[in-house]
Amino acid sequence: MTQPTQPTQPTQPPSQGNPAGGASSAAYGTEDPPGLPLEPLRAFLADHAPGLLDGRLTARLIAGGKSNLTYIVGDGRREVIVRRPPLGHVLATAHDMVREHRVISALHETDVPVPATYAVSPGDQVIGAPFYVMELVEGTPYRLAAQLRPLGPERTRAICERMVDTLVALHAVDPDEVGLSDFGRPQGFLERQVRRWKQQLDGSRSRDVAGIDELHAWLATHVPPESAPAIVHGDFRLDNLLIDTTDGADRVAAVLDWEMATLGDPLTDVGLLQVYQALAGMGSGDAVSDVALAPGWLGPDEILDRYAAGSGRDLGRLSFHLGLAYFKLAVILEGIHYRYTKGQTVGEGFATVGESVEPLVAAGLAAVKDQ
Repeated sequence: MTQPTQPTQPTQPPSQGNPAGGASSAAYGTEDPPGLPLEPLRAFLADHAPGLLDGRLTARLIAGGKSNLTYIVGDGRREVIVRRPPLGHVLATAHDMVREHRVISALHETDVPVPATYAVSPGDQVIGAPFYVMELVEGTPYRLAAQLRPLGPERTRAICERMVDTLVALHAVDPDEVGLSDFGRPQGFLERQVRRWKQQLDGSRSRDVAGIDELHAWLATHVPPESAPAIVHGDFRLDNLLIDTTDGADRVAAVLDWEMATLGDPLTDVGLLQVYQALAGMGSGDAVSDVALAPGWLGPDEILDRYAAGSGRDLGRLSFHLGLAYFKLAVILEGIHYRYTKGQTVGEGFATVGESVEPLVAAGLAAVKDQ
């Protein structure tokens, strides 16, 4: 039996942003879900998106997301997605709803599949936090190998290939042509990434993490020359894509979770995707996806070969990008662990997230020292 198509849009970091969790969600209710007062939202939509939703609203929080909160909101006639930052301990620049809304809107007319956007609120006046509203796209965010196995190796391989091709398409978009020339500062991007994630770590420190400062120190002293800049997703992986399996189409219906998008070195996306592949074999399934274990899934070298052939980019120096990806994921999960210990998370699946941090750091050190 194949995994049913689900109209769900998981949040991420890892979620990106959080590694995004599963596709389960709380039941609809007339009461306000955590973090989303419905009456102020209804009034806002009446002014900023007339006719989108009418009358009394119901909503449910999509559970499993460990970063930005995602809700399905409906009026009995139509459903949309609302995204807002997490509750409590929001690090500066980490959950910028306006940026996320802007990049999705800019990409809507490109070859990168994204939801349509309807409205954005940059301040706290409406629901107590910035938020935006977008289309609910039908599709499945495959997170587990067990979900892909019923599709068979050929379909699984096709899904993996289309995932890689979508990343190639994203990195081929000219930021100037879609109005994103000022969306980031590509020059010095890698150095700033190292510095930024160290700042994120310092903002979430609540315990000693073996090796994490050593990994940071290596990255800070081994920043390589940068690749030609592109739009960087920041958390590209299969469960941040919605796959339309209708009639065996297995197409990418939408790319989600753009909270860490910017302009910079696209090899950071490639390195992170490779790290997600590696983590599937590390027994870190509670923290990340294990789709790489599904029969038919491309191996790490096959993914790199397909990306290189499609993009024409040189992938000869990936050790730094792998180390940075491990460091970034470790910092993100440590931030989630911090919020969990402070009682500032919503949903399930947070209790064991902290256990994955030190193995990520160890893998990062191994990746950079192998070079």
